[in-house]
Amino acid sequence: MRSDNVKTGVEHAPHRSLFNALGFTEEEMKKPMIGIVSSYNEIVPGHMNIDKIVNAVKLGVAEAGGVPVVFPAIAVCDGIAMGHVGMKYSLVTRDLIADSTECMALAHQFDGLVMVPNCDKNVPGLLMAAARINIPTVFVSGGPMLAGHVKGQKRSLSSMFEAVGAHAAGTMTEEDVCEFEQKVCPTCGSCSGMYTANSMNCLTEALGMGLRGNGTIPAVYSERLKLAKHAGMKVMEMLEKNIRPRDIMTKEAILNALTVDMALGCSTNSMLHLPAIAHEIGFDFDISFANPISEKTPNLCHLAPAGPTYMEDLNEAGGVYAVMKELADIGLLNLDCMTVTGKTVGENIKNAVNLNPEVIRPVDNPYSKTGGLAVLKGNLAPDGSVVKRSAVVPEMMVHEGPARVFDSEEDAIAAIKGGKIVAGDVVVIRYEGPKGGPGMREMLNPTSAIAGMGLGSSVALITDGRFSGASRGASIGHVSPEAAVGGPIALVKEGDIISINIPEMKLDLKVSDEELAKRKAEWKPIDKGEVTGYLARYRELVTSGNRGAVLEIK
Repeated sequence: MRSDNVKTGVEHAPHRSLFNALGFTEEEMKKPMIGIVSSYNEIVPGHMNIDKIVNAVKLGVAEAGGVPVVFPAIAVCDGIAMGHVGMKYSLVTRDLIADSTECMALAHQFDGLVMVPNCDKNVPGLLMAAARINIPTVFVSGGPMLAGHVKGQKRSLSSMFEAVGAHAAGTMTEEDVCEFEQKVCPTCGSCSGMYTANSMNCLTEALGMGLRGNGTIPAVYSERLKLAKHAGMKVMEMLEKNIRPRDIMTKEAILNALTVDMALGCSTNSMLHLPAIAHEIGFDFDISFANPISEKTPNLCHLAPAGPTYMEDLNEAGGVYAVMKELADIGLLNLDCMTVTGKTVGENIKNAVNLNPEVIRPVDNPYSKTGGLAVLKGNLAPDGSVVKRSAVVPEMMVHEGPARVFDSEEDAIAAIKGGKIVAGDVVVIRYEGPKGGPGMREMLNPTSAIAGMGLGSSVALITDGRFSGASRGASIGHVSPEAAVGGPIALVKEGDIISINIPEMKLDLKVSDEELAKRKAEWKPIDKGEVTGYLARYRELVTSGNRGAVLEIK
């Protein structure tokens, strides 16, 4: 056992004295030590129940003959951090989480790990850590929130942000906004649509790192406590069989996850996180991989914000395994990939059944024949940009219009809510990329304001920042290279015509090469003021959005 490095032999008597201080018995000293990474806190709704999940994991580990030891991981609530300086501190936590978990696991020589994440950067950060540490590891999340109910309709957090936009447009009263406020987030859990947290929890199943139901069993269901106990038991089985994360998270598994992503209609943020996870196993993931996979993968689900169904509906319809079975039946998945169950993907999903063909469309009746995401390239995004095309209305799949240029999210929101954006416009928000933000803020406030103002089917938004999974419409993010390094998005001028063609995967600025070269020669980066602390270090090390915004030493 790895933990023998701190528990066995006379030379480790000092270490054992510290375990004695922890209350370890002689019997426990002889058993495998399993670290349980608890993301519990009292500020994130998706994490307020994780203490109960952790306790269930501890029971499962102990029942299977291990010694559970809990240590923490941080998590930011993207909804609370949205629309102000706090959003600069969201994406950057992914790497803090990975780094701190690596430190704790290796410093204390755990034999195995159970990761208990839930929200947006917490899940990929712990997946990155699992790949680095490479000891037997199982994931069990805190689970999704139940949908809210407002005026007889299911609703979620994206409805809340759009209600604010509707109020600004004068189409919703303050009393109605208050009703939304009280009802859209009715329980603990990760917000109830196919937003980033739920996307990544579902993809944890597709990667093979979580047990069946990890992505979809609601947070408030007792079934999730059973899942947590089984996760604790399963890590002990993995330890016995020596199945490790890098045996599971292979190149083939990551491409499986990308395929499932396309079918589910996941958040565009998965195109930041899958490359970052791939980076940890030495797989150079180019976001352009998305297009050939998207071209052959049908989009089977339209969960909020793309449609009227929610995570609880996906769970009742058979969950991620039912989606994977649909894809496997037409040969789109590698079925030989190993998983935390000790079985292959093919063995896991062979008996999965689609219980609701309206929630999970069969492959012969998809929402679209192509996947939920697309990577657009052109002279405005030479290294790529990402759009959730499954959440774009048909009339905006091809669009051309004048650029309305803003150098910060705040300036754009003021213009949108002030009625200065009109049908046909293309809103450009720049200097919000990984370096330019720094921190690559999510743009849920401006996308929701556009939708709430009734412009969702006539106005596009382009940014070198990123979008919440709750964003919908012609929202194109991760434009690379970003403005802060002199990418073409920095050269756009007010009124320039921008051409968007999602079916052809093109994003172009209708300005001549000669004019762009002239603007480039005259370009100077915008000074956003001094950046200090962790953000300053992050800005120095972070790569572009098309590479997953991973940190690299120059």
